[in-house]
Amino acid sequence: MNKGIIDQLTRLSMRLGELDKLLSNESITADLDNYRKLSRERAEIEPVTGLYHSYQQVEQDLATAREMSADPEFRDFAETEIEAGKQKLANIETEILKQLLPRDPNDERNIYLEIRAGTGGDESALFAGDLFRMYSRYAERERWQVEIVSQSPSDVGGYKEIIARIVGYGAYSRLKFESGAHRVQRVPATETQGRVHTSTCTVAVLPEADEIAGVTLNPADLRIDTFRASGAGGQHINKTDSAVRITHLPTGIVAECQEGRSQHKNKAQAMSVLIARILDKQVRAQQAEQAAARKSLVGSGERSERIRTYNFPQGRITDHRINLTLYKIDQIVDGELNELCSALAAEHQAAQLAALTEK
Repeated sequence: MNKGIIDQLTRLSMRLGELDKLLSNESITADLDNYRKLSRERAEIEPVTGLYHSYQQVEQDLATAREMSADPEFRDFAETEIEAGKQKLANIETEILKQLLPRDPNDERNIYLEIRAGTGGDESALFAGDLFRMYSRYAERERWQVEIVSQSPSDVGGYKEIIARIVGYGAYSRLKFESGAHRVQRVPATETQGRVHTSTCTVAVLPEADEIAGVTLNPADLRIDTFRASGAGGQHINKTDSAVRITHLPTGIVAECQEGRSQHKNKAQAMSVLIARILDKQVRAQQAEQAAARKSLVGSGERSERIRTYNFPQGRITDHRINLTLYKIDQIVDGELNELCSALAAEHQAAQLAALTEK
């Protein structure tokens, strides 16, 4: 390990000692908030400091084995111990580096999933419907809840746009790499000549913000419009102006909700989407300013960035960011996304590890 990482581990070990002294003080529980804060901090750094102590012990064992190797009587045994020790040291180092990787504070959050038809006309709208079904089926497998916030159905099926809230622990950590342009190649149902068409949809995955998130909205900066929800009609057709559209005037960001019959609930949902979009814009601006020389292998998540191709005639899905091709398109579009999600997360972690060791 490089000196910078060792220095960081040394500081963490010293901090653990300080925390143990503080938490052993009889008066610590007088301030429960501070007690919880210190306990949480200790729980976060204890695993990596434990690994560091194991690393140091293996280093000592290796030094002893090297000394033993100078004695012909113990040379074979010592060399075996040295090889085993080197491997163990490498494994512990990898685990330490993983523990030191910066954690995404949004990983445990619920998400807003936004899917919009792109180029390709009716076929693009149908593909948007297929993507929404894919993510909904994946959510079912994970036992997450899917709530439609707003939708704009296409005349031929599918959606021009659909926005849904997915409620489930870790939803963002699993689906955050889905943002970008998704391309489909297939023969549309309306194609009489059997020709393969190419269409695209854009997907955006936004972490749901806490109610007390760091976004302060001035009521004067908001324009709130109410309107009658659109729909196919029938006995439940909306006869009141319950749909809500909120515009954040300084940024031009708009959010709307028309799925509920309560204007109050629709307003609350639209406000939640608006805050998530504002936070997303702020994060992307920061990332653009702090862009590292090494670009993450899983891409920037830009909406215009083509990330994946679904080729139905050949039965394959290719993720262009990590050059992964899987010949199981039917299973994937039916919601079996774990292999793709895990591969993207692993590649992202590998890029983070590489950046950490280069410092």
